[in-house]
Amino acid sequence: MLMDRPRTERSAVVAPPDDDKRWKIIDVTMRRNGYSGHALIETLHAVQSYFGYLEDRSLRYVAMSLQLPLSKVYGVATFYHLFTLKPQGEHTCVVCTGTACYIKGSRDLVAAIENRYGIKPGQTTADDALSVLSARCIGSCGVAPTVVLDGDVLGEQTPDGLIAEIEEVL
Repeated sequence: MLMDRPRTERSAVVAPPDDDKRWKIIDVTMRRNGYSGHALIETLHAVQSYFGYLEDRSLRYVAMSLQLPLSKVYGVATFYHLFTLKPQGEHTCVVCTGTACYIKGSRDLVAAIENRYGIKPGQTTADDALSVLSARCIGSCGVAPTVVLDGDVLGEQTPDGLIAEIEEVL
């Protein structure tokens, strides 16, 4: 029976996409995990944390460095809703669309955002001030409908209350 041995280094050196020093931090993340495939989610999280989103060249670099098929890297990046392939606005608003939030009015929250800012989940305002996302569940069902505005969980939201909260941060 053949067993995979953990890799402690890449079999071939893969050059970063450019000279940006943030790539060194990404390399440290991959090296700490022995350039193993199990480091994929942690590495993608680091890329998004330092670059703001996962662009095509970043995904290709991670795939080559971890010796994974590009399709697997793209699959993971698109499966998890917290990863984004497009640059985000200065502020983010994630509307929970899980069952409890949906029943308690999350679609009215989305409609209010669409009416006020002209964007739907997955879009960013033209001035890059606000990105709106949706999530299947954020785990705050007891205070539904819920949104996460710039990392702060806001429960029992109403359309007018949410617009006021967004206006306050903009």
